[in-house]
Amino acid sequence: MMIIRPVERRDLADLLALADKSGIGLTTLPQNEKTLSERIERALKTWQGELPAGDQGYLFVLEDTECARVVGVSGLEVAVGMSDPWYSFRVGTLVHASKTLNVYKAVPTLFLSNDHTGYSELCTLFLDPDYRHSLNGKLLSKVRFLFMSAFRERFARKVIAEMRGYSDENGNSPFWEGVGSHFFSIDFARADYLSGTGQKAFIAELMPKHPLYVDFLAPGAREAIGRVHPHTAPARHVLESEGLRYQGYVDIFDGGPTLEADIDELRVVKESRRLTVAVDDAAPRADAPVCLVSNDDYHGYRALLAAVAPDDDCLRLNAASARALGLVSGSQARVVSLNSQEKR
Repeated sequence: MMIIRPVERRDLADLLALADKSGIGLTTLPQNEKTLSERIERALKTWQGELPAGDQGYLFVLEDTECARVVGVSGLEVAVGMSDPWYSFRVGTLVHASKTLNVYKAVPTLFLSNDHTGYSELCTLFLDPDYRHSLNGKLLSKVRFLFMSAFRERFARKVIAEMRGYSDENGNSPFWEGVGSHFFSIDFARADYLSGTGQKAFIAELMPKHPLYVDFLAPGAREAIGRVHPHTAPARHVLESEGLRYQGYVDIFDGGPTLEADIDELRVVKESRRLTVAVDDAAPRADAPVCLVSNDDYHGYRALLAAVAPDDDCLRLNAASARALGLVSGSQARVVSLNSQEKR
């Protein structure tokens, strides 16, 4: 059985193994034992209510209970940029015009910004390649929406998600080569690692404070603006299907797009509902859609996928699923279809 739960200290070795498979570009899952251990501790302190909002971050793991191994991870930051500056490039426009010459030209630019300060963030999404099947990726990604729905008061009005930008099979980023390398004089992997391990002061110290003219960049760098890594395209599609949209902001290192949305407008937040559980091992109806189901227990949070009849007034779960969620008949659970209505 595949189950979502909060991260625990015992998961460190499995997270390091996942980090080793993630490659360059996933800054919040660095191949660094100390940093990952600190990330786990921060998540535990978040659940225990020991941190201010700007330091809070949740980390969920996907566990294969048959082998007791963590095979995926996904995270939520409560309010970015409150403790450490949050940087992104805003893709904008400068107009150059001359009545004398009858010239009017709109020039695309990149401008360093902190516009997303205080937003919540979807982050640290990675699934072991061997488990990229059976809806595991959607479960790992969308469970964060269900958690926000259950504990809405703990998050900001808006949420963002930085998508991993394009890089080639050797880990080379054309956007970095065309922009960042000119200001930092270090390679992409090193800059990415420093940022992922919390060493971000160099960004403010070295990045340009004036708009960059996109037309001055190399063709490869221009084409990479707002483009995702091939492995990230499915994750982008999942987030867009839930209501997030690209609004003209990109990552300062690899040019990957930032998606954003009002949390209250996300499909899962609008459609999820609480139902009374009935433990029943009878086979679900043939037309029952696959749904996200959680127990809404803040400290003992658990979520999984289950087939639930769309017109049921109660949530009928088999004994194994109910046990995994820590529920019994009469308990309350939160449920929402895994996909939007039109995709059922």
